[in-house]
Amino acid sequence: MNQQALRSKFNEVFKKEKLYFFAPGRVNLIGEHTDYNGGHVFPCALSFGTHCVFCKRDDRKIRLYSLNFPQQGIIDADLDNLSYDKKQDWANYPLGVIKTLQNHGYKIDQGFELMYWGDIPNGAGLSSSASIELATAVAMNTVFKLLIPPVELVKLCQEAENKFVGMNCGIMDQFAIGMGKEGCAVLLDCNTLEYEYAPLDLKGISIVIMNTNKRRELADSKYNERRGECERALKALQTQLPIKSLGELSIEEFEKNKDLITNPVERKRAKHAVYENQRTLQAVERLKAGDVATFGKLMNESHISLRDDYEVTGKELDALAEAAWQQKGVLGARMTGAGFGGCAIALVKDENLKDFIDNVGKIYREKTGLTADFYIASIGGPARPEEKMY
Repeated sequence: MNQQALRSKFNEVFKKEKLYFFAPGRVNLIGEHTDYNGGHVFPCALSFGTHCVFCKRDDRKIRLYSLNFPQQGIIDADLDNLSYDKKQDWANYPLGVIKTLQNHGYKIDQGFELMYWGDIPNGAGLSSSASIELATAVAMNTVFKLLIPPVELVKLCQEAENKFVGMNCGIMDQFAIGMGKEGCAVLLDCNTLEYEYAPLDLKGISIVIMNTNKRRELADSKYNERRGECERALKALQTQLPIKSLGELSIEEFEKNKDLITNPVERKRAKHAVYENQRTLQAVERLKAGDVATFGKLMNESHISLRDDYEVTGKELDALAEAAWQQKGVLGARMTGAGFGGCAIALVKDENLKDFIDNVGKIYREKTGLTADFYIASIGGPARPEEKMY
């Protein structure tokens, strides 16, 4: 669906049209489950994402509609009485952003209608929820002239997902989407929010996104479970160490003090958080030096750690990564996102792309009975207005 088709559908549903906004999806190249542990991540925004069309109303009503969930119909809400309701389904993400803006004193002084359409594969772990949040936030910021700086907008969207939706996520997804840069990945210190852009000049190598087409049914509950395990591990370390997050530890410091964590499962979770953070820093340094081969090896190590220490992969993601590792022209492959389904990524030499997709698809189908989808990642810019009012 293109922009004109989206406008036509909006006119059919809401009979009016005014403004157009876009927020990308994101993929994380390395640094998984480190963001809420105060570590580093290395994501990039994608060229596909969430589109929305906006128009104001003359009252205090909000009307939301998604072309991805037409069975939900139009979801009505009241600007003066916003609350989470499971029946609102996907609409809790934009409503949470609006409520969070209100809670921080930002004035949204009249109702509106919003229609969404996303070309992020649903349930793929490419952050469709954060993309909806940022598309909504940019719309509110633009239309109501709230003058919120981009990094603050990112923080507010994370707060909406944490407090309104109840998903205890870190800031990576919202940051990558709100602060993405075309042709670059962003190295983000989730402890301080210091960041730097790193150009992704891979010289004849493509980033391939591999969708397991297994929805991440366990991801939300297991995500919160893993976060709790890491928090308990941190508390055990804090009995002797003056640290505020696992991301502050070097590998040597962790190994010296790991026995403070008496629970063996929690020790494994903390090990992943510490080692993955250091892997991420090393991977970005190797990329800057043009050493894509070592970057790829670190991706492989990341998947193994997520499989063995963090235990968030599952048979589908393991099947994709293991099939990718066997192929000619592959520098590295790993799961990306929360896990338990969703997507994996691989770095593949361009001359081997067709054989890679054919072979990995065949092996994956034989192992799981599912058909994987493959996308060549194109790195896009941040959430933004798409055009002026007319």
